[in-house]
Amino acid sequence: MIVNKQMKIGVLLLSVFTLLGCAANDETEKATDVVSQASPTTENYVGDPLKITKTPTSRTETLLHTAVQIQVFHEGEEVEAALNDVFDYMEAMEVQFSTNLEGSDVYRINQAAGVEAVEVDEETFAVIKQALNIAEQSKGKFDISIGAVTNLWQIGSDDARKPSDDEIDAALPLIDYRKITIDEENLTVKLEVKGMVIELGGISKGYIGGRVRDILASHGVTTAIINLGGNVVVMGTSPSNEEGWNVGVQDPDETRGQVVGTQRITNGAVVTSGIYERFLEVDGIKYHHILDPLTGYPLDNEISGVTVFANSSFEGDSYSTALFLFGIEDGIDFVESIEGLEAVFVDKDHGVHLTSGLKDTFELINEEYHLVDE
Repeated sequence: MIVNKQMKIGVLLLSVFTLLGCAANDETEKATDVVSQASPTTENYVGDPLKITKTPTSRTETLLHTAVQIQVFHEGEEVEAALNDVFDYMEAMEVQFSTNLEGSDVYRINQAAGVEAVEVDEETFAVIKQALNIAEQSKGKFDISIGAVTNLWQIGSDDARKPSDDEIDAALPLIDYRKITIDEENLTVKLEVKGMVIELGGISKGYIGGRVRDILASHGVTTAIINLGGNVVVMGTSPSNEEGWNVGVQDPDETRGQVVGTQRITNGAVVTSGIYERFLEVDGIKYHHILDPLTGYPLDNEISGVTVFANSSFEGDSYSTALFLFGIEDGIDFVESIEGLEAVFVDKDHGVHLTSGLKDTFELINEEYHLVDE
């Protein structure tokens, strides 16, 4: 029997935001504001400064295949206008980055694989260019051409199944980011081999999160939480604590609502990847959704979850999956080589591994877990 289960990280994030985003007393202040960009600029905003409030104006919708919530810690007509622009933008990007929607940029690229280059929107081009940069840095651990294999598994959809070994073997030669050709002058993308498939699910929400922040800032917003279901951007600092928003790292053994520890941040992004998010169960064996481009199968290593702290949502999203595939030791070395990037790795034995920038500030609060000295 095949059972497909999808557990969205946004559920925990939304409940935590609602409860604690406007924490105003000692009891709530002990908990997290956020469970797992550069400082926002309002230089293009010409109105009066918006007053900061402890109670946010909030809007939640199902978009980008998850529960999306924007909490703005201001009030007034300008806030409503900002939220309208933000959700209109996300709806447009959901179409533009879709793998399966006929006419989308990604759909057209895949349909023209091995035939011709396709001109795309500048935002699609920016996402693909960044994806190729990360692929190069990670030596192919992150590879958007993995679509040929994810289309076989379809984990997270009603059509999820375990493909045969022969199917996977046939798809593996089609996974190679080096066979994606981009032309920056003409904004074109070409997949050099027929049958290649790109999919942007591992990076597009990061890009969208950054642009949502920019749109809010253009309306004068300085204090907000942007939650795109596992990809979180915080603007400014908590109205209840000048030290920053209290960010919780999800307990991988719990579906939602429990955290391993907390970290305070201001003006930054937090992105989580984990095997608890989406998985397929076949004959009592669970296959998670993070696939290894080298084997075509879900990666089996010591990691149950990775939370990345980055300056930008775009950066954090693209690195989070790569770090999962690196493993803990190589992943920490990789993070330490990149300025402004930090990470928390949670292993399957309840060990918590921190990169150097978090060791003095991360607070372990779950007694079932322990810090591991690297």
